[in-house]
Amino acid sequence: MAMRGNRTQESGLWGWAGSGMALGLLTGLVAFAPARWVAATVQQASNQQVTLVNARGTLWQGSAQLVFSGGAGSQDAVELPGLVHWTIAPHWQSLGIQIAADCCTPQPLDMTVAPAGWGITRLHVQDGQSNWPASLLTGLGTPWNTVQPMGQLQLSSKSLVLEWAQGRATLVGSVQLDAIGISSRLSTLQPMGSYRVTLQGGTTTTLQLATLEGSLQLSGQGQWLGQSLRFEGEARAAADRIDALTNLLNIIGRRDGARSIIKVG
Repeated sequence: MAMRGNRTQESGLWGWAGSGMALGLLTGLVAFAPARWVAATVQQASNQQVTLVNARGTLWQGSAQLVFSGGAGSQDAVELPGLVHWTIAPHWQSLGIQIAADCCTPQPLDMTVAPAGWGITRLHVQDGQSNWPASLLTGLGTPWNTVQPMGQLQLSSKSLVLEWAQGRATLVGSVQLDAIGISSRLSTLQPMGSYRVTLQGGTTTTLQLATLEGSLQLSGQGQWLGQSLRFEGEARAAADRIDALTNLLNIIGRRDGARSIIKVG
């Protein structure tokens, strides 16, 4: 009986030891998870339109080259100058994420991801501003690979919250994108103008396009319905710049006299 009891105790000790080893291995695996795990997640979530190349470091702190492309099979790709760096810090029931780009973020982009109920995930983005080359859009394929925009994109957010529930995304707050000094290979006019795109969250997410200044006048409005955008707008050229902008007007919309009708969705 004593021998059988000793065997039972030994079995229990080995069981605890095995569990401890497994937990230690799991902890080590998570702590030193490679940066390529982040790269794989980003590529899958973006339908292969955003790729982190030569990812280095770990899941929690790493860097990579950021490449935009038109997705699987696309021949268009544009690489962001410098590296993109990220830091992921686990907190109680949330993850803190900071993203910094050598070329484009005066201050790191700061955000928090947390569950907000059964099957609901919420992303809070701290107010901030970043500056990106407009040439990045060329990598996203049609129609940007034809237009090939050049200039600067100034991106800012205010009280921005994204929420995912049952496969649907909703937005609270606003995002503003100022496209400054934009030109195109389709026009000899450089620059053509500066523009503002405003995304406003709420029960229905709306989009507004307006011209800040320039010879190419763009305007329009739309709504994000589910996963699709419905947008209607127009492009016009200043009377003395029609010849210089004709090629572009023919490409970006359906030509109607001196203007082009832009319709999405």
